[in-house]
Amino acid sequence: MTHTVEKIGGTSMSAFDAVMDNILLYPDNPYQRIFVVSAYGGITDALLECKRTGEPGIFRHIAERNDVWREKLKALEQRMLLINDTMFPDLFCRNRADNFVKERIANAITCIENILETCQYGQFSLASYLPQIREFLSSIGEAHSAFNTTLMLNNVGIQSRFVDLSGWGAENNVQGDLDAVILDAIKDIDLSKELPIVTGYVYCDEGLMKTYDRGYSEMTFSRLAVLSKASRAVIHKEYHLSSADPRIVGPEHVRPIGKSNYDVADQLANLGMEAIHPNAASGLRRAGIELAVKNTFEPDHPGTVISQDYHPQTDKAEIIAGRDKVFALHLFDQAMVGQVEDVSYDLMEIIREENVQLISKEMNANSVTYYLDGSTSSQNKVLSKAEKRYPKAKITGKMVALISVIGSAIDTNKTMSQGVLSLLDKDISPKAAHASLRNVDVQFVVKDSDYQGAICALHESFMSEDSPVVPSAEKVVA
Repeated sequence: MTHTVEKIGGTSMSAFDAVMDNILLYPDNPYQRIFVVSAYGGITDALLECKRTGEPGIFRHIAERNDVWREKLKALEQRMLLINDTMFPDLFCRNRADNFVKERIANAITCIENILETCQYGQFSLASYLPQIREFLSSIGEAHSAFNTTLMLNNVGIQSRFVDLSGWGAENNVQGDLDAVILDAIKDIDLSKELPIVTGYVYCDEGLMKTYDRGYSEMTFSRLAVLSKASRAVIHKEYHLSSADPRIVGPEHVRPIGKSNYDVADQLANLGMEAIHPNAASGLRRAGIELAVKNTFEPDHPGTVISQDYHPQTDKAEIIAGRDKVFALHLFDQAMVGQVEDVSYDLMEIIREENVQLISKEMNANSVTYYLDGSTSSQNKVLSKAEKRYPKAKITGKMVALISVIGSAIDTNKTMSQGVLSLLDKDISPKAAHASLRNVDVQFVVKDSDYQGAICALHESFMSEDSPVVPSAEKVVA
């Protein structure tokens, strides 16, 4: 029999009654599936930092040797115990769940205290231990949710197994890279009789957080699907993968995409939308595994199916996606003619040093513009270093918004002209517009304050029921 590998997002996990009814217990036969679970909503943000705002979490306090980290970790423990209280009315199950949390938090505190004490001596540097601290902190949330899910399923008569890949107490566990750890964990599981609940975090040689940062659970999900030869991969979220953000254009105006391909998924990932991490998508693509993105609260809806084989015959935009508060670093130097690539190399070194993400880039004979995402302090450091490196150049930095019209195969020329006209019609003047030979997206740069207005204008133009469908032109595939 074929099986699926499915991932449940953090916000969905926080609505656990819906997860039980609509996902875990929904089919007549609950088996022939492997589940990868995220931490409950907000838990990993509290452990590391807020993914949206960058607000520091427990990890940052430890890195700064701020003793408040103990208080914050104990407060998080109470938050996790409160989750247990709402999930388990049965006292026996509640005690088991609570003891699991208390043991993990106690071990974490002891470990961190020992590291900090060791680093009081000059021969030891806290900076060298911070990657490992970040790794094991990130695992706490997924271990909590996976343990609770397994406990709940067993309590209602579903034979499930807690597959803890976090590395805690792993004296007898296999050591190796991500694939080796996963293969060892699933080698003796009979999917016809057992439902594995797998932690989103995996302790492995390459360091999952170090390599993929907050996309680590999607990498676990992807590699599980590929290595177990799954027939399908499924991601359950609290919303559909829709034609735009419903919080901006209104839920009554958006519609699920329905069908798409991995090129579109990659563009969404580059803009920070949580369809799937690009490295995770790439593994599924190479293995020929289709990905379904479903709404946790609409189990009968097919959701959006992403596959390598989807090639639409009509030129149609599928989604309007964007990113605000993007830092545009612009460098102009008349003497740069013929040397743009050298300058570009130097600037990329500065960008990498400050751990800032490159979203997009444009260049001509004597100027180059980088569109960057990162903390304000890191962006300012990039600007300062660029000014020192090129003292004769005119260098500016300002906040802009990037909005993309994305489709599996669009006529980028017609999309660009229609997009510019729709923005101008709403008194929004684009600062720049870009298209590529891949015929997947057209990107518009607007003032940061015009972000939501631009999203609404483009969505109305391309996605409304009376929007014209542009005749398909010959597609150029890079």
